[in-house]
Amino acid sequence: MTERELFDSYNKEVYRTCYYMLRNAQDAEDLCHDVFVTVFRQKWRSVEHIRAWIMRITMNHCLNLLKKKQTKREKQNQVQWLHEQTTASVKSVDTIVLEKEAAAEWEKLLNQLPDKLMAVITLRYVGELSMAEIAETLEIPVGTVKSRLHKALKIMRKKLKQNQSFWLKGEKQYGTY
Repeated sequence: MTERELFDSYNKEVYRTCYYMLRNAQDAEDLCHDVFVTVFRQKWRSVEHIRAWIMRITMNHCLNLLKKKQTKREKQNQVQWLHEQTTASVKSVDTIVLEKEAAAEWEKLLNQLPDKLMAVITLRYVGELSMAEIAETLEIPVGTVKSRLHKALKIMRKKLKQNQSFWLKGEKQYGTY
């Protein structure tokens, strides 16, 4: 495999992971470039599990950048990760509004997670990596991946229930429209 073939094979996946971790297209593009510079400077041809190795480099670059930008303001600039248009059909205005509200709610929930938990959620549900691949990527045991995934989902469920009970109280108090 040539460097060009390697780049073509993994470029989109690396960019997507960077984008969902950083929530910024320019940062994702820059980091994607940096990842491949790092890969090509290494002896990548001798790596047995190339995908997991590249994703580990990607996550390390992302986490390093997130550590540098560890402010609330930048975390809140993260854009939606949940919705990608799944069909080319025209959607009703109601559907679009509901999808945007749901995406905004998921984004808000994600923003409240610590970086370690957000990394596991992103790799699992956006990158569609298995538990073993996530463990290899982050260089942590599979049990830790499961634990972080469970904890992140538990936190998100709790926040979601709090939001729902808040809205239900509001409907009872003020009536529904």
